[in-house]
Amino acid sequence: MAATKYIKPTESELEILQVLWTRGLASVREVHEELALTKDVGYTTTLKLMQIMHEKGLVKRDDSVKTHIYQAAVSREKTQKHLLGKMIDGLFGGSSTQLVLQALGNHKASAQELEEIQHLLNNLKKQ
Repeated sequence: MAATKYIKPTESELEILQVLWTRGLASVREVHEELALTKDVGYTTTLKLMQIMHEKGLVKRDDSVKTHIYQAAVSREKTQKHLLGKMIDGLFGGSSTQLVLQALGNHKASAQELEEIQHLLNNLKKQ
């Protein structure tokens, strides 16, 4: 059986997916209202994007009632893994070390984040 082709979401599609990953299920109106808190976006633009995302297979739509309800059809983890892999290859020459150094050098990590990173490093050393 052939592996399914990964569809890379656009930046706007990622914003919609973020809302759906957080909420689980949402109508276009609910997604639009959430997006409108941080950016100037028209309702019809949100509607059209979500229709396109449905055609691409990025979201599922329940149209059994008048108000269509959407949910993400791709997982947050799989999307993060794919986009991060592309970023490491494209921006950091395949070096995850360069990514981590850049991230930690330009972003102040909390004590809890540093503790989680240290725990991960310790586990990696044991393997």
